[in-house]
Amino acid sequence: QVQLVESGGGLVQTGGSLRLSCAVSGPSFSSFAMGWFRRAPRKEREFVALISRSGGTTDYSDSVKGRFTISRDNTKATVYLQMDSLIPEDTAVYYCARTQYYTPQTVPEKYDVWGQGTQVTVSS
Repeated sequence: QVQLVESGGGLVQTGGSLRLSCAVSGPSFSSFAMGWFRRAPRKEREFVALISRSGGTTDYSDSVKGRFTISRDNTKATVYLQMDSLIPEDTAVYYCARTQYYTPQTVPEKYDVWGQGTQVTVSS
């Protein structure tokens, strides 16, 4: 049974930083591309960032590009999201997810296993 467990969320002021982690249990972590999504209050879940199986390819939503960095450590079966220059609009529950598609995906329907989420709150 594959499980994804996010951590690292919290309350931070505008301009601050947080680093989210997503620990993945189960076999073959390096065989799957991974993504981060978020859901803000009264909004739909939206794509944040993705990373390929090897970590060689990454992509970001326009709203976080240049501020967030996704990475992974296949030896630790963990994917990270470094979030810098945070703004109140980044306030949301952040989820990591796994996709079985060979090519990285930006739509949540392409991801089959999800974590429980971690709350990020950015105060103004």
